[in-house]
Amino acid sequence: MTATMIKEFRLPDLGEGLTESEIVAWKVAVGDTVALNQIIAEVETAKAVVELPSPYAGVITALHEQPGTVVEVGKPIVSFEIEGDDGGAGSVDSDAGEAAAKREPNLVGYGAVLEDSGRPARRARSFAAPAASVVAPVTVAEAVKTALVVETAPVAETAPVVAAPAERPRSTPPVRKLAKDLGVDLEAVTGTGEHGLIIRDDVLNFVGGGDLAAVSQELAGTQAAGLGAGQGQGERETRTPIKGVRKFTAAAMVSSAFTAPHVTEFLTVDVTPTMELLARLKASRAFAGYKLTPLTIVSKAVLIALRNHPTLNTRWDEAKQEIVQYNYVNLGIAAATPRGLTVPNIKDADRMSLLELSTALAALTDTARAGKTSPAELSGGTISITNIGVFGIDAGTPILNPGEAAILALGAVRKMPWEYQDEVALRQVMTLSLSFDHRLVDGEQGSRFLQDLGAILADPGMALAMV
Repeated sequence: MTATMIKEFRLPDLGEGLTESEIVAWKVAVGDTVALNQIIAEVETAKAVVELPSPYAGVITALHEQPGTVVEVGKPIVSFEIEGDDGGAGSVDSDAGEAAAKREPNLVGYGAVLEDSGRPARRARSFAAPAASVVAPVTVAEAVKTALVVETAPVAETAPVVAAPAERPRSTPPVRKLAKDLGVDLEAVTGTGEHGLIIRDDVLNFVGGGDLAAVSQELAGTQAAGLGAGQGQGERETRTPIKGVRKFTAAAMVSSAFTAPHVTEFLTVDVTPTMELLARLKASRAFAGYKLTPLTIVSKAVLIALRNHPTLNTRWDEAKQEIVQYNYVNLGIAAATPRGLTVPNIKDADRMSLLELSTALAALTDTARAGKTSPAELSGGTISITNIGVFGIDAGTPILNPGEAAILALGAVRKMPWEYQDEVALRQVMTLSLSFDHRLVDGEQGSRFLQDLGAILADPGMALAMV
């Protein structure tokens, strides 16, 4: 018999080992009919915005979380009504025997797995339990809180009955913060909201023993105490929760700054020949339609200079106490996005021609600005470049991307009086800022790399001597 049943979809681990994600936007609404693998939501992890495809074909019956909410992995976020042969209508998940015979779609952010495993389904054994051992039925969804997709199997006759773990009290992030500030254990609070949701008044009632008005007035007075003379004239401070990409970036930068001993060196270079080469390339037919910038040329120069200075393309393995030498270059490019700083990288950039590199840089930049950078593009970098010159900045001390030995900052290209052929001339000048991990790169090695890079930019023909 064909019947309908309700399926809950839990927030999956998106393959990054992260414990939470923020719901950015729903692409569906309650009552919508969706197809398998149709995009239903955008979620922001600590690294990127990821699209979630639907694990089922059916009708949306509930959206459990609102946009802007940070949700823990494994928590239900959406429910579906789907058709299935379970012998009973309106059930949640599937019958134990039926679930044992089928494997449900397993979504990890990149599509659903087919239900048919290719092997014969095992029939569930039936047995009569002793009357003394009969207990209230416990659904698999309750017993396995962290499972993204529930699978049930027949229980052995001698297997002990395991009680379901206690469910975390349902509340919203602001209510949890209020409870934390007031020292309230939400386990002891009874929720009066919809479906037992703990609301703000429940916490205040718990603190004041039922005198909600007195507690609310006292709390309001405490919160307003710091407003001073500006009270009544609007907010003097604006607070923005730290989450998503910015939260990850902050943690990574703190870890990098206090783990790797940074050294920064500076070199100011006459890049007039490089800028003249760039103008000629833009005018040539071979590069027609390609986006060429100073970053394109510098990126290629970095890849050439690395061949003679491989220590800058390494990482420190603290656990194994080893230095890992990369025999490839995944070139990271720092990108400022509305959601914060990201450093996607170009895989195997050292194998690319200048044309291929320009195409990859343009695609990387467009994807990052659109907020569509995938987790894979943000992982595995070996050395990075940050172009602070686009903001009119001459030099800086860039912080290493975690796991990398070096990062190069490009300053603005400026016309300045400069010594040229024993005379003072107006030349185009750029300052290079190289930060490196002194555990991996000695001062001499960093200096010689920077010197070779400067030589290429001052005379692009020098690249022929380094290839």
